[in-house]
Amino acid sequence: MTNDQAAVFLDRDGTLIDEVGYLDRPERVTLYPFTTVAIRALNRAGFRAILVTNQSGIARGFFDEAAVAAVHRHLASLLAQGGAYLDAYYYCPHHPDGHVAPYVGSCECRKPGRGLVDRAVRELSIDPTRSFAVGDRWLDVRLAQNVGARGILVRTGYGAVEVSRRPTDLIVDAVVNNLVEAVGHILATGAGPTR
Repeated sequence: MTNDQAAVFLDRDGTLIDEVGYLDRPERVTLYPFTTVAIRALNRAGFRAILVTNQSGIARGFFDEAAVAAVHRHLASLLAQGGAYLDAYYYCPHHPDGHVAPYVGSCECRKPGRGLVDRAVRELSIDPTRSFAVGDRWLDVRLAQNVGARGILVRTGYGAVEVSRRPTDLIVDAVVNNLVEAVGHILATGAGPTR
């Protein structure tokens, strides 16, 4: 199987939904008003839309993996109501400062580590060099750089603060106001799926 699919790796909190801190239950999920439209545009353009999120609340004991699964089921339901979908949901449950075994410690799947993207490459035949990563933190852009993708920072969530703290060694493809602008930028590049 060849890795030929283009993807957009999407951060969750502050990118797709309101940033509320440690998100421990589905009823705290609020989609941004543009999220469904943006993801539907990626679906129609032939990009794989893949969620990649750090969920250190598991390692810290704030919630468990079942809570994350419930949040993701609810998110999928909200997107489906608007005719949009995510192709896969990947999360990192680890953190070095956690206290819930076996989630304590450093790992390669915690963004900006490449573990979640590497998993998508294996499972979904993704070509990271034809792909993008979008998020509200520079670590999302660094993830893109680490896997050979293009990174976009959105000003939603923590992005409005992050934009003034850009690391000097980081290459960013674009800084935009929100996810719908990020998708507009992606589609305008002509990169990704062959139409």
